[in-house]
Amino acid sequence: MSKVIRSVRRKASAVTIDEVAAHAGVSPMTVSRVINGNAGVREATREKVARSVNALGYRPNLAASALAAAQQTSIALIYTNPSASYLAELLVGTMRGSARAAAQLMIASWDSLDGKGRRNAARQLAATVSGVILPSPLCESKAIVSEFANAGVAVLSIGSGRFSDIVSCVRIDEHRASYEMVRHLIAKGHTRIGYIKGDPSHAATSLRWQGYRDALHDAGISYDEKLVQPGYFTYRSGLGAAENLLTARRPPTAIFASNDDMAAAVVSVAHRRGLDVPGDLSVVGFDDTSAATMVWPELTTIHQPVAAMADAAIDILLREIRRPQHATRVIVNHVVPHQLVQRSSVANAVVT
Repeated sequence: MSKVIRSVRRKASAVTIDEVAAHAGVSPMTVSRVINGNAGVREATREKVARSVNALGYRPNLAASALAAAQQTSIALIYTNPSASYLAELLVGTMRGSARAAAQLMIASWDSLDGKGRRNAARQLAATVSGVILPSPLCESKAIVSEFANAGVAVLSIGSGRFSDIVSCVRIDEHRASYEMVRHLIAKGHTRIGYIKGDPSHAATSLRWQGYRDALHDAGISYDEKLVQPGYFTYRSGLGAAENLLTARRPPTAIFASNDDMAAAVVSVAHRRGLDVPGDLSVVGFDDTSAATMVWPELTTIHQPVAAMADAAIDILLREIRRPQHATRVIVNHVVPHQLVQRSSVANAVVT
């Protein structure tokens, strides 16, 4: 009896999808669609394939199925973000999500492309992928989004700061997060709070800046444009902005940089000028990337779960790609909770 059982097992494991298709009188593609639960197959055909699968003892090769699914679903992550620490978090989340979902991930940098070059690149890429993830500021370009949408490619924006009724998005409440950080500094007694803006091409930049202004207004503190400096989310731009703020006739007692890279630059300038952080100057950032804990003292910052946001973006995008043709398209506005993380870079304001 044992010999018979072993023989049957060997035969069952050797059955191919082509044999199941021949037995059922359908194509191998139809068998694959039934096994994977895809839509668009008549119920009578499903039952016929199921009977053949049972009769032959067919067991799908799960590894091969996963590989096939990955080949059929190709997703592109395109970036231009100048912050290396933000980009690292973004890559971790998208790679984790695509691996879990058996999707092929393509990564492309468009840093060196101008507007026309980006539109051409989008047109070429649209012919090879099923979906794209566009971080800010790319997701705010109507021309780029239109290139993909017109080609039938699913688009998802991440970290855009605003909800779009055209594409799904994953984001945090940028305005609220910035507002809470300024209120935290005010609660510590700071009234002269410097602010370093982000890249003006990012929608999040204006929302964070407005959160700063609204928090001051609600606390009865007058807005002073001399305490605000431009920045571009880069460490180098943070150095210049910090120099301008700290050499002013009446320098601030606290500086809120709108990302961690620029906040780290503020700490560096303060140390070089002989200032104690946080004794002489409190410094806070935004994003809670690796840069926040690679400086001394470690930064108080807003935790934006970039990796988790990218992971969620993969799931939302794949639901759009793999939805049945007859199903209604749903635009998703997924707002992820942020958190104010208190570390060692903030102290009570010194009253003089």
